[in-house]
Amino acid sequence: MLLDWLDTRDATRVGTALADDFVMDKAAGARVDSQDTRVAGALLQRLLQTFLQRVDREARSLELNLLKRAKLANSFKWRLLEKGVEPQIVDELTRALLVRLSTGRTEPRPAESRGAAKRRRSSESLLARANDLFAAKAYAQAADTYRELLQLESPSAVACNNLGAALCKLGRYQEAEQQFRRAIGIKPSYADAHCNLGTALRWRGRVVESEACLRHALKLKPTYIDAQLSLSTTILLLSRWDEAKSLLASVLRRAPRNVTALVSLGQIAGPEGRFDEAESLFKRAIEIDPQAQAAWAGLVWLRRMTSADRAWLERAEQIAVGGLAPLEEANIRYAIGKFYDDVGDFKHAFQSYRRANELQKMAAEPYDREARTRFVDDMRRTYTAPMLSAPGPGASDSARAIFVVGMPRSGTSLVEQIIASHPAVKGAGEFGFWSDAIRRHEKAIRHEFPGESLRRTLAAAYSRALCARYPDTPRVVDKTPFNSDYLGVIHAVFPKARMLYVRRSPIDTCLSCYFQQFSADLDFTMDLADLAHYYREHERLMAHWRSVLPAGTLLEVRYEELTADPEPPTRRILEFLGLEWNEHCLDFHRTERPVMTASFWQVRQEIYRRSGGRWRNYKGSIGPLLSLGDADS
Repeated sequence: MLLDWLDTRDATRVGTALADDFVMDKAAGARVDSQDTRVAGALLQRLLQTFLQRVDREARSLELNLLKRAKLANSFKWRLLEKGVEPQIVDELTRALLVRLSTGRTEPRPAESRGAAKRRRSSESLLARANDLFAAKAYAQAADTYRELLQLESPSAVACNNLGAALCKLGRYQEAEQQFRRAIGIKPSYADAHCNLGTALRWRGRVVESEACLRHALKLKPTYIDAQLSLSTTILLLSRWDEAKSLLASVLRRAPRNVTALVSLGQIAGPEGRFDEAESLFKRAIEIDPQAQAAWAGLVWLRRMTSADRAWLERAEQIAVGGLAPLEEANIRYAIGKFYDDVGDFKHAFQSYRRANELQKMAAEPYDREARTRFVDDMRRTYTAPMLSAPGPGASDSARAIFVVGMPRSGTSLVEQIIASHPAVKGAGEFGFWSDAIRRHEKAIRHEFPGESLRRTLAAAYSRALCARYPDTPRVVDKTPFNSDYLGVIHAVFPKARMLYVRRSPIDTCLSCYFQQFSADLDFTMDLADLAHYYREHERLMAHWRSVLPAGTLLEVRYEELTADPEPPTRRILEFLGLEWNEHCLDFHRTERPVMTASFWQVRQEIYRRSGGRWRNYKGSIGPLLSLGDADS
């Protein structure tokens, strides 16, 4: 999903109103004052006091994060300059405004020594300067100034949080996470820092951790719109669609023109098959904010683009060079790549995708090839044919779950959509249960065959999770591609479960991964050499599962055969699953259900054959993938 930088219209409106009120107060005061310098100075002091009181009354009621504070200050400053207020006064007022908004001070200061007052003024000046730099998108200089401030005085939660925000804009997400945690350590009740930490964790692929932080932010500040928006994105990635929609509806009741909420609803409507509604939501967001890159990028995924859409491309490229944060630019670059691919301009398509992946890497940990090889070795060593040959105590006899696995972008969404079109089946999408189980019980699962107690625990937990979503459905498809890593574990727990392995041309599969903006935890997808290594290890592990799982457990489905002539493979799939033939499975594109993957548009077409052999269009650019072979193309 996409970045949650916020709707700043209210901040702009309040900043402009504060400036207009100040100008009116100044004009009224000037009519009753003389040219006496002493009187003029007293007037400015009274105006400043009145101004700060108005800031407390009107601006403090807003939920102002760093971006909104900067936007409010910018609109205030430029409005004063437009009205002819002297630049020196404008600068002083803007600094006072930023300090007031940043420190939240509404009470008179206690008495302080001259030295303490000097240090305070120096700190306030640095904070104001850093915030000015941030507002001007000079993020590197802003980060340096926040650091200077932190060296000048004991760590300030505000300065740490704002430094984290600047680091995010520079793509230094790990450092940003550290600063958000530092801010929370200084001030545990700081809702902004909890919200920012949760958002940064999601950008880095740590979605479950993200949810906990965002919920804590909302516990501290229940009406915090920014946290509600970020949480909706996180829980959408966790496939809790109804909860995400409820949060977004709540936001729009309070802020009907909130751009982030409108875009998020569009990103839900598309996967649910409501393409016209998604387009309408994106266009409404663009009307409110013409710079809304997520809305502009979202349009390209709703259909195949043509040369008649050149106006989209021109605007997208303008947005891409407009000073976006790295992940924001990556998002629009992936969309530009998709446009060029659709219209057959493969040179520019690859250039766009390469730029997008370089930006996306900034949020990811480097792919560890040795660690991946060790994992595959461990699974092959632990899950042998003798261990998997017969059900052990604690295993479940349920065959309710159907596991569809394979590499990402191999056709797993298509196979799930076909099966889920059967009246006896529901599609659960990507469930994530087994990846979480591996993390929680790594030693007991990776290095030892799971014992009776663990098998019983996993069987009960997984069954509860399925029943919570689909209490009355006879069969449920768990389409999590990475379950291919854990087929031995799954069989040990559910020996009667049926598994389908979807296999597509290796080069087409890997290239399609490279062309997709995945979460940062899919660290191997952003580099062609890493993709080639990962695919080879994936094939090595799948060859092991084919050799050790009992006959009748695993069926291989070839993507190219399915798209060339869907009926014979579909009949084999249903027969393998013990389901009666049903014509609806050939009309899978008419099935109404959420498809929260990059394939949400393709699976609603009758058959999407265009992707077969796609890699040949890029043969001159994908050297590391060519060694994977094209025998399956």
